[in-house]
Amino acid sequence: MDDKKIRNMEEFAQAMGISRPTVSKYFNDPSSVRQSTRDRIEAALLEYDYRPSIFAVNLNKKNPKNIGVIVPHISDPFYAEIVRQIETLALQEGYWAIVLSSHGDRQLETNAVQTLLSLKLSGAVVAPLGYGSDLRLIQSLRTSMPLVFMDSRIEDETPFVGTDNGQSMSLMVEYLCRSGEPPCYLDMPLVNRNAVERKEAYIASMERLGKEPIIVEISSKTWDFEAVGYDETVKVLGNGGFPTKTVLCANDRIAFGVMAATYQRGMRVGREPGCDLRVAGHDDHPLSRYACPALTTVAQDYTQIARSSLETLLHMIDRSPKKDGTSYEQKTTLLEAKLIMRDSA
Repeated sequence: MDDKKIRNMEEFAQAMGISRPTVSKYFNDPSSVRQSTRDRIEAALLEYDYRPSIFAVNLNKKNPKNIGVIVPHISDPFYAEIVRQIETLALQEGYWAIVLSSHGDRQLETNAVQTLLSLKLSGAVVAPLGYGSDLRLIQSLRTSMPLVFMDSRIEDETPFVGTDNGQSMSLMVEYLCRSGEPPCYLDMPLVNRNAVERKEAYIASMERLGKEPIIVEISSKTWDFEAVGYDETVKVLGNGGFPTKTVLCANDRIAFGVMAATYQRGMRVGREPGCDLRVAGHDDHPLSRYACPALTTVAQDYTQIARSSLETLLHMIDRSPKKDGTSYEQKTTLLEAKLIMRDSA
């Protein structure tokens, strides 16, 4: 190999005159080969400037150090931050995270799940689309490897890490009722169980406080939440306005759309005297503090969602995967949210 261009581990082993299994053994664990062999390999790495694909090495291991991650939108700062933290924590544990996005599309989520099924992985963390997901396909993923649902779930047999929507919505409703006019609720598209749980929690909280729940329904099923909030607000304002002067939105992205539409109508959003409307959200989206006015919301614990999801998955990986199709250990982790009071409500 006169040009010394090494393309793969097979050629690297051939160039050194060392068996391919021995070279593979070195990359799995350098201390597992004799010191003299290790010295030859490390000298050859410098001579040929060869860098093996760590991803490929992991895939060839009996216990691969690769995990899969699927989220609805990697461009959404909410999911982007959680993915960033999962990747960082996984690296600290010696794992590589393979991140895929479904972009809010059923077929793209199906493609992403099929990709994970085609790889040799230790396990996966999935934030499913929800009602648009292919349940049978995701169940086949669960029987193939340890699986953890994150943020939302599509069935109750798979371990799940997410926010306690009952606690978070109750916290916000109580605050809005004691600080001003009770809120009406601007729903979110029925894309997953979070949509159902948050609306039910709003209704229960209002009834517990002796207030009448008022729901502003949404028929759209898109993940383009800002556009949904904007379009619905334009329609509501054109028909006389919201039924109350306080609007609790199912998530912060809906609230961004609401505030954009009200601003264009010359309305003032805020909790100060003279304001036309109070607006609150849910999630503490990374951009919420930079909205104008800054958005009052309830904060999901991004760091703990990422940490608990990965810790749950690694615990399952350590417990020897089941190959008979039976379910892994069921575990549900619901995290509490914190009230974030800003200028919008």
